Amino acid sequence: MTVKLATRMERLGTETAFEVLVRAKALEAQGKDIIHLEIGEPDFDTPENIVAAGCRALESGWTHYGPAAGQPELKQVIVDYINRSRGTDFRPEQVVVTPGGKPIMFFLILALLEAGDEAIYPDPGFPIYRSMIDFTGAIAVPIPLREEHEFRLDVDELASLITPRTKLLILNSPANPTGGVLERGDIEAIAKLAVEHDILVLADEIYSELLYEGEHISIATMPGMAERTVILDGFSKTYAMTGWRLGYGLFPGDLAAAVSKLMVNSASCTSVAFQQAGIEALTGPQDKVVEFREAFRRRRDLIVNGLNRIPGISCLSPKGAFYVFPNITGVGMPSKPFADLLLEEHGVAALSGTAFGAAGEGYLRLSYATSEENLTKALDRIDAAVKATVG
Repeated sequence: MTVKLATRMERLGTETAFEVLVRAKALEAQGKDIIHLEIGEPDFDTPENIVAAGCRALESGWTHYGPAAGQPELKQVIVDYINRSRGTDFRPEQVVVTPGGKPIMFFLILALLEAGDEAIYPDPGFPIYRSMIDFTGAIAVPIPLREEHEFRLDVDELASLITPRTKLLILNSPANPTGGVLERGDIEAIAKLAVEHDILVLADEIYSELLYEGEHISIATMPGMAERTVILDGFSKTYAMTGWRLGYGLFPGDLAAAVSKLMVNSASCTSVAFQQAGIEALTGPQDKVVEFREAFRRRRDLIVNGLNRIPGISCLSPKGAFYVFPNITGVGMPSKPFADLLLEEHGVAALSGTAFGAAGEGYLRLSYATSEENLTKALDRIDAAVKATVG
């Protein structure tokens, strides 16, 4: 039997980081030494107090179904944390807990967009944004993030992209893949546009605790934006809990009910035991969060300084997240072939900037969520690759 997939599957993209990881693992299985800079995942273990809370929950019988939108205790803790850290005024009934942060994107876009609607998303940006917009049949409109503007969007350019069909704007600050951070003036101006044109904003704030300079400002705090903002956050990056699959969204109006309905029709609920671990993460000691952030700061400085010493490569210092987005136009190769060369001939798993959109041509994305020893080795190998290429 030949299975014919629905045509909408042709519009669904992927996340290249996982594809490169598979290729890198295959090379490792052949005995090749690979330094992994492709996956956006902290290399730290989940803090012991959080692991212990998850184990206690399992041993105490937290092994059954729970509410689709999340455990009431965790939702209250999330609201307390978000309101305290952002200066917002969310209520527990506005929270939906999901298995990771991606379902928030998936469910919101699925619930909101129809064919012909337009959604503006960052380019370069997290690839699932565009993938899900395309999947719904809506029109994906990229807003370029340029190096000369520190990878912050240009508000005037954003205004020029808005049409009567614009229904959604996606923001990500601190950003994947660039590490760029929107400034207060940017956010104020973007908020005015959203209010003027009655546009919903998905604010992906998953890296909010990984900020090295300045302050994290949520667009939800701007005048008129509480009713127009969905905040996406989670536990994966801040608490090194990627495998726990624990994320959440805070929604205005009736959107939480709509997203809860999609949860009922898909995952039923998020692991109730892991939600207990989430409570511990947000209410327990935060010393590990500080420790992780300072380690990332040291690694950022190491890799940025090292890349800027390599002829043909230049790199801005990111203000947040744990990625660098070096400019490789001086190497003389397009991004994808150069990333392939690094992996196959030099043992460095990196991502082409084009994995994050057409505006990523001429760049690589490197995750510095690995040891300083690995970063130093990777820099040596990248230097050797450039010298071999440029001659």
